[in-house]
Amino acid sequence: MTISVSQIVEFIVGDAQADRAVPPSGYTANLTTFSAAAMAFLAVFALALSLAAGRLADRWSDELARSSTLRISAPADQKETQTATALRVLETTPGVASARALTDAEQRALLEPWFGPDLPVDTLPIPQLIEIIEESVGYDAAGLRLRLTAEVPGAVLDDHTRWRRPLVKAASRLRVLGWLSLGLIGTAMAAMITLAAQAALSANAQVIAVLRQVGARDSYIARAFVRRFTLRGLTGAAVGTVAAMVAILLLPSAQGEGGFLTGLGFQGLHWFWPLLIPLLAAVVAFVATRTAAGRKLRELP
Repeated sequence: MTISVSQIVEFIVGDAQADRAVPPSGYTANLTTFSAAAMAFLAVFALALSLAAGRLADRWSDELARSSTLRISAPADQKETQTATALRVLETTPGVASARALTDAEQRALLEPWFGPDLPVDTLPIPQLIEIIEESVGYDAAGLRLRLTAEVPGAVLDDHTRWRRPLVKAASRLRVLGWLSLGLIGTAMAAMITLAAQAALSANAQVIAVLRQVGARDSYIARAFVRRFTLRGLTGAAVGTVAAMVAILLLPSAQGEGGFLTGLGFQGLHWFWPLLIPLLAAVVAFVATRTAAGRKLRELP
């Protein structure tokens, strides 16, 4: 079934006679507009949360999957030798793009958040760390561990698997929760609009009875309710969406120090996604009002 432009214009303009059956103002109109605005506001933030969680999961998966750490715990007189041996093993390992031993300054910077800036790295038995950058195909972690066990007894390989999996899993679940929240928000808005439409139909039972006596069909009356409540839902959702987008725009920009919280927003073409929310709200209002009107009109005498 195709919808022409004239039908869309007719739906927007409406029919003055049929519109008399729908209250132009009052608590039902205010409830519909307010609920649509509030649900759209929440939907924008749920969408932003879902998209941000998706970006976070992808970034964690990509960054942690391409890097590993080799920790060498050995006596001071053997640490340098084992470090050199470990570097030679890594240079001949397929899938390893590069490997380098961290300097004392870099290791001090890693420990500074926990122990302060004056940590005497030179006098403490701190393991030597080697940063490993993998190629896109990766390397055989089990085989590398066997080689290191034989040639570098004090080496411990951490391929970040135990860190990566829980983080990526948590971010992926957060993304699913964001989409689930969108579904629940749409359902709640449909329920509120249904209640408002039923209340409006009940309050105008006498007007509907008069319209029926002069020959108006239930489909004609229902179309007026559907039109009015759909436009109210569209208007309220548009206001809520704009308010939410402005609020997100005012959030701090994404920074490494802020992590996830400062990255809670839209990036690039993702800014166009919230613009679909008013249209989806109008569809929800259309379906909910049409269903409620059809059922309520059959109940009215």
